[in-house]
Amino acid sequence: MGAMTTEKQPRATAHEGVMAVTSDGGSVIFDAILTPHRSLSQRGFVILMSVICAVSFTAGLAFLLMGAWPVVGLLGLDALMIYIAFKINFRSARLYETVTVTPDELLVERVSPRGDAQRWRFQPAWLQVLMDDPPRHESQVMLRSHGRKLVVGSFLTPEERRDFANALKQALAKAQAPQMG
Repeated sequence: MGAMTTEKQPRATAHEGVMAVTSDGGSVIFDAILTPHRSLSQRGFVILMSVICAVSFTAGLAFLLMGAWPVVGLLGLDALMIYIAFKINFRSARLYETVTVTPDELLVERVSPRGDAQRWRFQPAWLQVLMDDPPRHESQVMLRSHGRKLVVGSFLTPEERRDFANALKQALAKAQAPQMG
């Protein structure tokens, strides 16, 4: 088995939230699900679109009463374009990455917004986790082994990337420790 292999997987379902869990009882040492942050919830989106539609309707009614009926269509088109932009943004939020560390391997799975999955496997004994310290905006968490590199968590904030990199380094140290037993 090489240092890193890539596999294409069929569609998968999206996960929500960010978690990092370590387990001493089983073979999984570290399991993290990384998702992009979206500050607008689905409920907030409904409220925002309701306000935009109400303002567009009110303005459109005022223009219609003044005889400028073509403006009504433009206001409707404007609201439609805002709706489409938010839907595209919400769709891209379905991207996620999972990082799982066991004593034998580190598995990274990246699932696209469409549900297509890619997997990379690394041997923990040879893996390095690289990141600038202190983190800058452009800092990346990079996994490197046998001349191959993979960037993970690129959608996280610099502080989240730093915290993730530190937790991953600790998990790899635990995976690389001699097994007693």
